[in-house]
Amino acid sequence: MTRLKPLALSILSLALASPALAQQMPQGQAPSAEEQVSQLDQLVELDESQEQELVALLNDSQGRIQELESEAQTVQTQLQESIGPDVDEATVRQDAERLGQLTGDMTAESILMQSRIESTLTQEQRDELERRMQERQEQMRQMQQQMQQQQQQQPAQ
Repeated sequence: MTRLKPLALSILSLALASPALAQQMPQGQAPSAEEQVSQLDQLVELDESQEQELVALLNDSQGRIQELESEAQTVQTQLQESIGPDVDEATVRQDAERLGQLTGDMTAESILMQSRIESTLTQEQRDELERRMQERQEQMRQMQQQMQQQQQQQPAQ
């Protein structure tokens, strides 16, 4: 079996694909850890201990990632504000290096979170999730093809 795609994003995608949950979510707001785990439970039938472990894991990792994102945004703003004729090259390089470090830390945290999620699931659950994700990707591919066909059939204006 191929390595699972970014699992947290897949869970989010599958969760948002559910019309009932999508209607309940405020615009632009990601589902909570509890909502993500609930959706995963519907897909792969988690037991109680898995649910508790996954909620704690998601809350912890997402909290760290949000802190890193906030700091990265601050550094990015500082870099943008430093543009001008009197730019301090050393400061720009230092900020750029810090931004790179933060980006790497976010990537690492995301990979570690996905790996921890995956290790919480049984092999059967991972297989089922992979099957569901492949089905979802095929549905998306078919929808894209239909949209392209519809666009090609519309007369040019």
